[in-house]
Amino acid sequence: MKFLVDNALSPVFAEGLRRAGHDAIHVRDYGLQESEDEVIFDRAAREERIIVSADTDFGTLLALHRGKAPSVILLRRMVPRRPESQVSFLLSNLNEIAESLERGAVVVIEETRLRVRPLPIVTE
Repeated sequence: MKFLVDNALSPVFAEGLRRAGHDAIHVRDYGLQESEDEVIFDRAAREERIIVSADTDFGTLLALHRGKAPSVILLRRMVPRRPESQVSFLLSNLNEIAESLERGAVVVIEETRLRVRPLPIVTE
């Protein structure tokens, strides 16, 4: 899978995904560490990457755009916060969420639960 890791997570997180065989880029690799979320969102959409973040603003952007891409994985309330542990936790759940991510989804991963919301997000 192709991932774009947001600045809310360590570059070590992206490296862990790469070691697991995924195409993972951290926003710092593009020099986007100080960019607005919209810029990161657009880059992920253009490159067909899944955004991985701890920043809930990406869910808001998806709701505003009403699109089916890019998919977003939000890591919330994760303990411990070590990047290696976060990567391990994501990878242990990736098979369960892969199909949803490919179709377009927001996936919220917490220490005790996993929530999947298909895209587009429709608010009324």
